[in-house]
Amino acid sequence: MNEDRNSQRLLILASKLGYQTRTFAEAAARLGVEVTFGTDRCERLEDPWRDGAIALHFERPEEAAEHLFAKLGERTPAGLLVIGDRPLVAAAHLARRLDLAWNPPEAVENCRSKLRQREVLAAAGLPVPGFFSLRAEEDPAAALPRIKFPCVVKPLALAASRGVVRADNEEEFLRAARRVRNLLESPEVRALHEPESNRLLVEDYIPGVEVAVEGLLDRGRLRVLAIFDKPDPLEGPYFEETIYVTPSRLPEKTQQEVRECCARSVRALGLVHGPLHAEFRINARGTWVLEIAPRPIGGLCSRALRFGPQRIFLEELLVRHALGFAGRDWPREPDASGVMMIPVPRSGILERVEGLEDAAAVPAVCDVQITARLHDYIAAWPEGSSYLGFLFARAASPAEVERALRQAHAKLRFVLTPRLPVEHPATGRVHEAG
Repeated sequence: MNEDRNSQRLLILASKLGYQTRTFAEAAARLGVEVTFGTDRCERLEDPWRDGAIALHFERPEEAAEHLFAKLGERTPAGLLVIGDRPLVAAAHLARRLDLAWNPPEAVENCRSKLRQREVLAAAGLPVPGFFSLRAEEDPAAALPRIKFPCVVKPLALAASRGVVRADNEEEFLRAARRVRNLLESPEVRALHEPESNRLLVEDYIPGVEVAVEGLLDRGRLRVLAIFDKPDPLEGPYFEETIYVTPSRLPEKTQQEVRECCARSVRALGLVHGPLHAEFRINARGTWVLEIAPRPIGGLCSRALRFGPQRIFLEELLVRHALGFAGRDWPREPDASGVMMIPVPRSGILERVEGLEDAAAVPAVCDVQITARLHDYIAAWPEGSSYLGFLFARAASPAEVERALRQAHAKLRFVLTPRLPVEHPATGRVHEAG
């Protein structure tokens, strides 16, 4: 292991330079690590944020990898980290080009497509819901004979439960399919140029409790960092997440089944190195795979995890792991911890937030972060994908953490006003302003 940290370079690929990206950069700076960013910003802008980021087109991953390889020149990174889903395939091609420890492109492609992931896991005998896909322009009524209700309709291309809708009967399915198709046809989504952005996935609805797993792969060996309980039932019709709490309160036998299912899924998909975030449903029939993603947990949720005697956050642990530094094997702290992704009660323009001091004063609450910007339009699920903010708590037990998060949330009030309808001067069509 090279302890000359000042000579180490880390490459971070991200679809945008948000708060999670800054947290990784701050962790690298504490370790004396030089960071190079690659993002999918417009290449015509001359370094507008003064961060020296290399502009890339992640929708063309092999081209992005070659462009980045050429741009890096002598600044060859010793490690690679990826934030979000969009850069994953480009990162895999670049890692192969640079001979860096990471996941092969084929494995990342297996995860990047929801349909492909279902096919690979089903072929390997993993428990996944029944599924089929259809093109967005197809008449959804033609798919009705194939559906087992209740079902879930989702886009293949989006993340964070965006566009995921439960349907309990034929009428609800037709309405859900139209709603997801409208989302995929929106200018915002079309601008992403995502592959398979014109397809829908239809799955059997799997009842049960849901957990998230945060893991770390080290050349094929899976280390489970935490199992998060999700105490709020995610039963639909939309699937906006709220509370994560760890350690899990599930029986140890059930937790071990989750770990084993996760390890089998990872092997089937071909993942070998780097961060891992996974979602599972558990019921009387066993543990079901919902999603496996070769990236860390999103947003600020990682702040719910601290490791080792220095209580470092997940980002620093991942930087240490990417560069082979000491401390990469530190265990999670013994305290219970949790995060609430503050849900969006309805779509609207965020005018003000009330009760922040009262929420922060709740015992066991250790941080309140409002990430939504005042006077911005905030979309509720299923069209939305951004939370109002995050609440964090730490205590001796998971029950105390959950209670603190709920009490703090009850003290917050978000004032949202609707956007005004505006008539387009050319077409005469009425749409929302903003």
